[in-house]
Amino acid sequence: MTEVLDILHREFVYLWYYFDVQLRQIFGYWVLGILLGSCVSVFLKDKIHGLLRAMSGSRMGLWGIVPASLLGIASPLCMYGTIPLAASFSRSGMRDEWLASFMMCSILLNPQLILYSTTLGMTALAVRLVSCFLCGIAAGLLIRAFRRGKPFFRFDGFDEPVGRDTDPNPALRLLKNIGRNVKATGPYFLLGVLLSALFQRYVPQDLLTAAFGGSEAFGVLMAATIGVPLYACGGGTIPLLQAWLMDGMSMGSAAAFMITGPSTKITNLGALKIVLGLKHFLLYLAFVMAFSLLTGLAVNLLI
Repeated sequence: MTEVLDILHREFVYLWYYFDVQLRQIFGYWVLGILLGSCVSVFLKDKIHGLLRAMSGSRMGLWGIVPASLLGIASPLCMYGTIPLAASFSRSGMRDEWLASFMMCSILLNPQLILYSTTLGMTALAVRLVSCFLCGIAAGLLIRAFRRGKPFFRFDGFDEPVGRDTDPNPALRLLKNIGRNVKATGPYFLLGVLLSALFQRYVPQDLLTAAFGGSEAFGVLMAATIGVPLYACGGGTIPLLQAWLMDGMSMGSAAAFMITGPSTKITNLGALKIVLGLKHFLLYLAFVMAFSLLTGLAVNLLI
């Protein structure tokens, strides 16, 4: 019995060490991400969405997918906030390809996650930004090429989004938003740090290198596939990616994971199934997997 307790104590000490090191490395970025995300949500969200709404009356044509993609990256909303907003844009006459670009980029990235991703290094951050933007562009181009004016989304039943930042005092609005952000992301962030500690302690580095390393298609496919069940929150997966990259994960595999993860997050899929219908929903999943694989392979060839 004493020997078992000694083993458990030793493993706890090891895990706490890995957990503590990982937490110290990333906690400051998480706090800054919370602050940035809340500031954007409280003070800039309406301006960002106002710019997108103003596009409805413009004649940019296909070029509109470029600003739509950029504004999707800048938007702080989650998918359940983005869909009612997109529904209101659709009713005001916005083209489906613009909406596709905006929604795709909004799924993949937001200001808070951009700051989190700086912990992965500037190369990984650049890969994430560029791949997100190109994914939005590709989504818009495909809608334009194959739908040819036919409606792609089904926004019936979605009302105008109702904002929760309604307190007349700006400081209180910000504090309440920070509280909601901490409550929403904190548990997933700590879970990600814990999973990272478990991987570092119990999964051999050689195994991770064999699975995700190198420039082979297998590593990219593995990363894209594991992103489907493992991704719960953007901030929560950053510690895992940081540990995997240190243990030999290729940048292409990381890129594939960063695309399939948020794109197939279970809450996002539930919302998208409603507005796409079964046929378009399956096409969406096929697009995400194909784009993630191609992106991962391209990144491995270039970096």
